[in-house]
This record gives sequence, structure tokens and C-alpha cells, in this order.
Amino acid sequence: MLKKIVLTIMAVVLTLATHGCVSKSTFEEKDAEAKLLSGKLEEQKESYDALLMERDETIKNLTAEKDEAVQLGADREQTITVLKDEVAMRDQKYEDLQQSKEAEVQKMSATYGDLINSMKGEIDKGQVTISELKGKLTVNMVDAVLFDSGKAEVKDEGLVILQKVVDILQSVTDKAIRIEGHTDNVRISGKLAQKYPTNWELSSARAINVSRFLQQQGLDPANLSANAYGEFKPVADNATKEGRMQNRRIEIVLVAKE
Repeated sequence: MLKKIVLTIMAVVLTLATHGCVSKSTFEEKDAEAKLLSGKLEEQKESYDALLMERDETIKNLTAEKDEAVQLGADREQTITVLKDEVAMRDQKYEDLQQSKEAEVQKMSATYGDLINSMKGEIDKGQVTISELKGKLTVNMVDAVLFDSGKAEVKDEGLVILQKVVDILQSVTDKAIRIEGHTDNVRISGKLAQKYPTNWELSSARAINVSRFLQQQGLDPANLSANAYGEFKPVADNATKEGRMQNRRIEIVLVAKE
């Protein structure tokens, strides 16, 4: 519109100049006015072009933001799906672990019950105690039922008792079997000290002999270990005869494999 006005003015100016109807000053004035309007027109054009560029840039940015939002939404959806899958996998693993532990506890309880039934006579006589705690099963036998005083070789009566243990443990393949030798705190003296200088050696020899018998009767030696504790893990007071008798013992312990 503005451009049309300027062109009209310029046409008038030229017409007047041609017909000689205006003075020179009037022509110059009109010419200057036309140039001014032309300049404003150019400014308006530049402003309009700038607005067009700004519009295009805004549309471009909005399109990019929209695309990014769509991508973020897709990524978020994928992330949520992955997290749900991970949670489901963890829940399944936890459930499987719980079932496995329950089965293990039930199996250990069954072994405990079998040992109790098999060794009821020895338990009633106070020669054997059996305990189960936090997945660890322990068969505790006083040394007198297995060994003669000062000896490490298992006597015949002791072999009969150990065979009862073997009969139950043959079906236990998922546990480590640890044979522990324990003594009281009375020092070894006399000729016996030449063979067993300390209670370490005596408890070690007894644990090894029991382990060897279990192996000979078919238990997997890879699941067996012999440990000597000597006098250093007492379960009773060594100041009394009864206490010392309780401390002199062999323990067969079932624990989880490492």
C-alpha cells in the first residue's frame, strides 16, 4: 500500500515537472517527500522480512522441540518398559531364591529328624546331642563314645555310632561336612606327650581319623574337612569334671558349601 502511494506521488511530481505547472522548490519538496516515503517503505520491507525470518525460526524451533518431545516420550516409555522387566526379573529371582531356601531348610530338617531317630539311644544316654540352627546342623559326640582315653583311633563301639551318621549323610550332597576335634584344657603329659605334644595334635588326629572313616564308608572326600581346635573352643567350664567331659568331643557339622 505504502509503495503504491509513493509511486503515485512520484508520478504526480513527474507530471507537474513535465507540464511546467510547479516551481522548482515545489518539485524538490515533493521529490524529497517521495524519497522519504521510499526510505520508510524500505524500512518496512526489512522489518517485514525480519518478521518472516523470526516466524520461520520459531516454526523450526517448535518443530524441533516437538520432535524432541516425541523422542523423549519414546525413550521414557522404553526406559519404563526396561525397568519393569528388571523389576520382574528381580522378583522372580527373589521368589526362586526363597523357594530354594525353603527347600534347603526342609531337607536339613529332614536330615535332622533322621539323625534324631537313628541315634535316639545314644541321645538318651547323653553320648550324643544334635542341634540345628540357621542352616547349620551339628552332631556332637563326647570323646568317650568314640575313643579310649588318650587315644586317637576310633574304637569299635565308636565305629558303630559313626556308621549311623554315615547312613544318614550319604544322601546329603549339597553340604560341606566339617569334622571338628575338641579337647579340655588339661595338658598332655608322660609318654603320651611324645606322640601328642599338645591338645592340638590330639584333637587333629581324632578329627582326621573320623574323616577318614567317613570317606572309607562312601562319603565324598571333596565335601569333608578335618579341623583341630584343641582346648580353645570350650562349651563348658573346664574347672569341673562334668565341664571337661563336655569339652572333650567330636563335632560333625553340616554347613553350606563355599
